[in-house]
Amino acid sequence: MLIDTHCHLDAAEFDADRAQVLAAARHDGVRWIVLPAVGAENFETVARLASSEPGCAYALGIHPMYVDRAGDDDLRLLRERLAAAIEDPRLVAVGEIGLDFFVPGLDRDRQERFFAEQLSMAREFELPVLLHVRRAQDVTLKHLRRIRPPAGIAHAFNGSFQQARAFLDLDFALGFGGAMTFERALQIRRLVRELPAHAHVLETDAPDIAPAWCGRARNSPAELPKIAEVFAGLRGVSLEDACEQTGRNALRVMPRLAALTGSAA
Repeated sequence: MLIDTHCHLDAAEFDADRAQVLAAARHDGVRWIVLPAVGAENFETVARLASSEPGCAYALGIHPMYVDRAGDDDLRLLRERLAAAIEDPRLVAVGEIGLDFFVPGLDRDRQERFFAEQLSMAREFELPVLLHVRRAQDVTLKHLRRIRPPAGIAHAFNGSFQQARAFLDLDFALGFGGAMTFERALQIRRLVRELPAHAHVLETDAPDIAPAWCGRARNSPAELPKIAEVFAGLRGVSLEDACEQTGRNALRVMPRLAALTGSAA
């Protein structure tokens, strides 16, 4: 099953042709798309979009690059929205949350406080987490070991083998997408080739992290089948096997998505 585990389909870049983008993705075999929120301002947007489109699910969370503009009221709202939506089968995770120590000027202490609060919510509501992790793998792992949310995905993974294994030991999967398609991305491609089969899930992060063949064009969930072909080639497996295994991995770490699909993870 071909699943885009991370796609910002609500972004303004899709306002002109969202329906066509979805139709193209479905036509090429993308069965499910997970839409993570980035802040309180789009909680309602992703939930409404997921409920109105077949094959879409969503997550609610506050992105680390948005915490400087967020306050405690946003955390309270997130908890209220999670509590209100917990019976909604299309709510499959808390996300996009995490830590970003790459972008200059972001308040690390504030990021860590928001991250810890949201991990605690994930544990309270028994939801997996969709993680943004840039130059912060070890600190992220510290918080995960302390709070222990129920699994999740380290999106756009670009850490070391040791860090990858630490996430896997916590029952996480690792997200791979457009960055993997560049031949110069040696470490990411090695992670794809050499990590065990249960490690990987596929994603686009559309409209961002476009694959090599897009140049500077917008990324789209319709690119996932070609991304899956690159993944299969790196793994030395058939495209069918690649889609089946990564789909199974996605359903394992997002049990509510597995329930939506009617599949056993």
